[in-house]
Amino acid sequence: MQTRDWRWKFDREMRMAAQARAQGNEGKARVCARRAAGIVAMEYLKRRGVSTPNMTAYDRVKFLRTWPDLPPGATEVIDHMTLRVNENYELPVDVDLVAEAQWLAEALLGD
Repeated sequence: MQTRDWRWKFDREMRMAAQARAQGNEGKARVCARRAAGIVAMEYLKRRGVSTPNMTAYDRVKFLRTWPDLPPGATEVIDHMTLRVNENYELPVDVDLVAEAQWLAEALLGD
């Protein structure tokens, strides 16, 4: 299970995001999507020989942003994952972090 452990954790976060969204809790859906992106970042870096055990999901995503040779579109998605909400708890741009976390997993890990 260890080699697929990231997938189980990622899928769990994505299920929680979908459930939160269905309950009208977009803030929680965003948090789950960001954690899912952190799992993707951890696995992507691990496959490249970089261990990140003491980093938070946010830190992993920020670190991934500095990685060379990311596929087209990845840096924009990564930037969205680190956006702060405004005083109304809304993102400053119209993006779906849940969909973007799924895209990131497919673009970086492809499995």
